[in-house]
Amino acid sequence: MKKAEKIFFVENLAAELKSAKSFVLVNFAGLSVKSQQELKRRLKDVGSRLLVVKNTLLKIAAKKAKVDESLLDDSVLTGQTALIVTSDDAISPIQVLGKFAKEFETPQMKIGIVEGTLTDAASLAHISTLPGRDTLLGQLLGALMAPSYGLISTLNAGPSRLVSMLEAKAKAN
Repeated sequence: MKKAEKIFFVENLAAELKSAKSFVLVNFAGLSVKSQQELKRRLKDVGSRLLVVKNTLLKIAAKKAKVDESLLDDSVLTGQTALIVTSDDAISPIQVLGKFAKEFETPQMKIGIVEGTLTDAASLAHISTLPGRDTLLGQLLGALMAPSYGLISTLNAGPSRLVSMLEAKAKAN
């Protein structure tokens, strides 16, 4: 990459980091090209992108985007680093990455920023096991509706008993 291209790339990457809902740094060493293409396809399905970035260019772009300084630490930015960026659902790409890592045992999550909060590898692994957004909303709706269903059942219990007692009395006569 020529110097002018690097400057343009860093500016675009900084803008993308600023507008992202979440991004995760991963170590993709040992990931074959075929597996990498599969991961890119899965991430694209949830509105995310996988970018292989040189550590020095990522460091410069992150400084321009005013990202947390601990993300720029040399212990984080070592080895082969890829960046997963999303501007849609902050959790979906992490879940896709977690499932993919279980299947292929690579890549390993390093660190990330999820909706403005710095998140370590252990927290990212925990987030990757959470159910999807739609599932969580369904569970919330079920929890909110359960008391009203219980109340309706209780209110219907009295008339139901009365009807069954009247039917039993009518059959007896």
